[in-house]
Amino acid sequence: MKILRLLFIILLSYFLVSCTSSNKNKKTENIKEKDIELQMIDSYQKAIDAYEDGDLLFAVKNFNDAEILFPQSKWAPRSALMAAYCYYELAYYSDAIFELERFLEIYPKDKNLPYAYYLLAMSNFENITSEKKDLKPIKDSKKFFQIIINRYPNTDFAIDSKYKIELINTILASKEMYIARYYLGKEKWIPAINRFKVVLQNYDTTEYTAEALHRLVEVHYKIGMSDEAKKYAKVLGYNYQSSEWYKESYKVFNKKYSKVNIDNNKMKKKSIIKKFKSLFE
Repeated sequence: MKILRLLFIILLSYFLVSCTSSNKNKKTENIKEKDIELQMIDSYQKAIDAYEDGDLLFAVKNFNDAEILFPQSKWAPRSALMAAYCYYELAYYSDAIFELERFLEIYPKDKNLPYAYYLLAMSNFENITSEKKDLKPIKDSKKFFQIIINRYPNTDFAIDSKYKIELINTILASKEMYIARYYLGKEKWIPAINRFKVVLQNYDTTEYTAEALHRLVEVHYKIGMSDEAKKYAKVLGYNYQSSEWYKESYKVFNKKYSKVNIDNNKMKKKSIIKKFKSLFE
């Protein structure tokens, strides 16, 4: 959000200066074109004033007017981008997405493409409501963040996009775990196994990896596939030996584990009591 706002302010300042100089350099143009440009500049200035006053919908209207009045000028793509940003600030993410998709189609070679893709990715990202409902915003945001990483790797947008993709992967892994646990509760072992495997294959850097490994140990052991259970237990032990999920998997193969721990705790308590009593002897 800070990146978007900062860039918007920079673009805004640049556009204001350019508008003024552009108006001065058009004296040799024919009267009709000059009149159209003046109308465009007037709409642009109204849009900027409205934005600064917080009237974002009026700003959108005037940015759109500026684009329509002079579609062949350099101001047209800039107006379209700024209208999209206003929609983003209003949290009208669907409108922002529409404007940005139109921008990419009409201005495929514009120099502000990295900004447009990032704003499009963020609009989809902010449009995510729940991993249990519509997956389209999740998948679309990930797609556009990945485009930024691939095409513009040396930008600040790429750095933030990597972080956002990690968050998205966590959301998607959470969805897979939710469905897998449902199958587990219904004792539908094969669908559950397949879902837990998806987490390992596609989202192995998320917080759900250790649990997915444990569930695969648990399910395979229940259906009599001890060798498979041991295989996943070894992977879990190698990578997450200090986790609670490894302890749970250890209990699957060692039924006396809990009892041993309880007995050990009792012995520790007795030894502490003995030491405490010795102070008064």
